[in-house]
Formats: sequence, structure tokens, C-alpha cells
Amino acid sequence: MKFPLMRNNIAREDLDAVIEHLKQDDPILTHSANVRAFEAEWSQWLGVKYSVFMNSGASANLLSMAVLKIRHPEGGEVIVPPLTWISDVSSVLQHGFTPVFVDIDPRTLGMDSKGIIAKLSDKTRAVFLSHIQGFDALTDELIAELQRRNIPLIEDVCESHGAVHDGRKAGSIGWMSNFSFYYAHHMSTIEGGMVCTNDETVYQQVRMLRSHGMVRELNNEDLKAAYRERNPELNPEFIFAYPAYNVRNTEIGGILGRSQLKRLDYNVERRTHNLKRFLAGIDGNKYRTDFKLEGSSNYAFNLILQQPDKEFVQRLMQKMPDAGIEFRRGSAGGGNQLRQPYLKGIVPDGYHKQFPETEHIHFYGFYIGNFPDLKDAEVDELCRILNSI
Repeated sequence: MKFPLMRNNIAREDLDAVIEHLKQDDPILTHSANVRAFEAEWSQWLGVKYSVFMNSGASANLLSMAVLKIRHPEGGEVIVPPLTWISDVSSVLQHGFTPVFVDIDPRTLGMDSKGIIAKLSDKTRAVFLSHIQGFDALTDELIAELQRRNIPLIEDVCESHGAVHDGRKAGSIGWMSNFSFYYAHHMSTIEGGMVCTNDETVYQQVRMLRSHGMVRELNNEDLKAAYRERNPELNPEFIFAYPAYNVRNTEIGGILGRSQLKRLDYNVERRTHNLKRFLAGIDGNKYRTDFKLEGSSNYAFNLILQQPDKEFVQRLMQKMPDAGIEFRRGSAGGGNQLRQPYLKGIVPDGYHKQFPETEHIHFYGFYIGNFPDLKDAEVDELCRILNSI
């Protein structure tokens, strides 16, 4: 593809850092010092107290819901978007919560704040909000209402590293936040994810949940001692507090993350520059250009038809691959999650039709690649090709 979804996201300097580590006579490859250093450096960049590195953003979603389940073993409702990656919804289901869906705001592709507020109830255990494709999905109104009702906000920032709301980075505002370092994202550890929080109890629980539920993963010595005192008959190295998972990452991931983090702010700046040029160049009569750019850290160019047009969509999907343009239809997660087989029997038949903004994206929305080394001339050529259809 001449215009892929991502290009050159792991640089020579990243690989050289890994190679230097491997040159040692007996390099540590499992979770160790570089993982801990990456967690500390990431926390400082994001503006939070604690971060826990793991093997994927999906695992970050999973562990966030596991923490919520510890708080609410009785279950309850979690508000989620229909336009998101599957793991946001599946992690809710896997922990026995009921997903409550809210349609999106077309300017951010995130859940509509007024729609969220309308569905809050005494059964709501959390709002699991996705910042889609680099857009800031938060509003002051939503933040204030959740604080007033004491309902936790969990932010999925997997494809929006560096997005900002009111001077604060997305992922530093909620009770917990999740990030992904998949290859195509703003920075990459090949596969990887992070759970971030300012709550030390959450932090300690996630450390255990990441590694089989083992108490020895705690770095709070008082808490560790308390577990040992309550369980004197157990080997102190093998006390399992929770029936948990193994979602650890490795030293290779930690080294890549530390190297990539140095370029993240620059990468966000370049992506934002590219987005503004793209939106200025595409035909606003055919494609939507009215997005909320304030605080954006663009992940990909969104190509959304102004109006439903099945014939135009077919021409578009033929022209893009012919011109070497890689694309994804339906935007984040392939469009409306409510149409997916895994939700059959969980939501009523035809329920997807109650979410018209997400339905429009499902059929008439695409994204194409935006990345730091995309040149202005390439952005202009993309616009020329798309406008010619």
C-alpha cells in the first residue's frame, strides 16, 4: 500500500536499544527493571501517581473491570459506547456487569455526554468512556455530574495518547485509565498496555491481578505483611489474593516503551498538523469536517460521508485500494458493536437501530492512516484522490 495505516512506527533507535540489552551475557528478558522504569516515566508524562504495564490494551480493559468487580461483587451497570473496540464491552460482560449503551457525538465519535447523564441510575457502577481516534470525548458537564453522584469514570485512551481536556491529559482525569501500545498506535511496544490511576488501592490490586493475583507483586510492604499475617499456613511467596491472570509484559516491551516515549509529544504534534491539513483539503460537501479539534491527538484520518449514499460508498471502497490507500470501514472496532454476534441474546433484536449516529459511521465511515512521517505532499495527494471520487 502506498498509503498504509501505519509506517515506520518502530524506529532504528528503538531496535538499537533492544539490541544493546541483548548483547549482555545473560540479559533479563522477563518483567524487570526496564518495565518498572517505563511505568515511572509514563506516569510522569501522563501526570498520574501510578501505572502498571501489561501485555495489551485489552488486558488493561480486563483488569480495570476486575478492579470494579472487587468493589461491586453484586454487579450492576456500566455505561459503554457502541463505537469502540470489543474489549471495552467484553470486559464488562466477562465480569458480570450489564452494559448500557449511549450513542456518540458526531464531533468527537465518543459517547454523547447528555446521553450518558440521562442513563445514570442507582445501578450505575462506572462510566467506561472511550476517547475515539484521538478526540477528547469528555465535557465539563459530564465530569461534574459524575463527581456529584460519586460515579467513577474509567477512560479508555488506547488510541488517543496525548489528547487533552482542559489542560489535563486524557487518562489523568478518571478513576482509572487504559492505554494500548499496539503497533499502529501513537507509540508502540509491539503489543502492550497500561492501567493508570491516582488511587493506591487500585494500583496495588492491578499489580496483583496482572500476575496471577500473587501477593508478592505488591510493593506496599505493610499490605504485603498483612496478607502474610492473615495466612501463616501459606508459603509467603505463594499467596494468591485473587483468582487472576497472567498479563505481564517483558523487558523488551519496557525498553521499547522508554525509547518511544521520548518521541511521543513530537508524534502527537505531527499527527495534529497532518489532521488539520487533511480536513482543510478534503471536500466538505462530500465528507464531514466538523470535528472537535481542541485537545485532539489524532490517531487516523476519519473519512465520514456527509449523507448516506450506498453507491458512493461502493465507489469509494473500490477507488481507495486501487490508489494504494489502506482503510478500515466503520471506524473504531469495525462500527456498531451492537450488530456483533457476541451480543446476540444480550441486547434485543434490532436494538442497534436506536443508535443512528453510530449506525451512520458503521456504513458510511472509514479511517485511513495518519502517522508522523506522512509528508504534506502525501496528505495533499490523499485529498486529491478522495475528492476525485
